[in-house]
Amino acid sequence: RLPPPTATSILKRQKQLRRKNVRFDQVTVYYFARRQGFTSVPSQGGSSLGMAQRHNSVRRYTLCEFAQEQEVNHREILREHLKEEKLHAKKMKLTKNGTVESEEADGLTLEDVSDDDIDVENVEVDDYFFLQPLPTKRRRALLRASGVHRIDAEEKQELRAIRLSREECGCDCRLYCDPEACACSQAGIKCQ
Repeated sequence: RLPPPTATSILKRQKQLRRKNVRFDQVTVYYFARRQGFTSVPSQGGSSLGMAQRHNSVRRYTLCEFAQEQEVNHREILREHLKEEKLHAKKMKLTKNGTVESEEADGLTLEDVSDDDIDVENVEVDDYFFLQPLPTKRRRALLRASGVHRIDAEEKQELRAIRLSREECGCDCRLYCDPEACACSQAGIKCQ
């Protein structure tokens, strides 16, 4: 007579298999072309940013290489942001904080800010917040630079409507809820 087989839990077996397959030695980055978004609501302005359905390239890094790549990218973003701040400061100085008109200020661009005026080395890159909201003009420029020739203008109206609807939350009920008049109840949510 054979001894009964020892039953092992399926969950324990899956945990053991997973533990053996986890590696933290490389980073895979998928790159996507930029497209008009239609999925997010920027805090201001028209079109949102999105990405193509499929990636157009893949790159694999070691953890060290990826950290170095991020450092380089973040320094470049920081350099651009500091240039924009310097440009804004120059314009404010020429216009006396926006109180007087200045043709010189109107003509200034980022090219007028020298890299020598920017001190990226003395700023701690890791402490800097990189996901800054982009102004409408910058988003449009990014889309155009990515090959988007026709920006759907309907999205601008839809986004404005969404932002307006978010300003009003809840209903007008006081003390008790009248389901027939309550906007929350009619929307199928608990009375706010």
